[in-house]
Amino acid sequence: MTLFRAEIKIKLKKGVADPEGANTKKALEMLGFKGVSEVKSVKTFELVISAQDRLKAQDSLDQMCRRLLANPVIHNYVISIEKSV
Repeated sequence: MTLFRAEIKIKLKKGVADPEGANTKKALEMLGFKGVSEVKSVKTFELVISAQDRLKAQDSLDQMCRRLLANPVIHNYVISIEKSV
């Protein structure tokens, strides 16, 4: 078994309202930061998992996203994997 370090970024799909991003943008403007044209919230998970190979690690991480970490109706996700040192 090999240890893999993974980063999963979960974003809202295009067209889905992002109230957290909108409120953060508004707060930044109230603090005097005028150059911010858009803020989007992104959730990031960092995991270390054990798997036989990179493909099995990828499959396991994808299952985690589909079953728990992301809502496929409103989220897209990107998985980055590297061998853990």
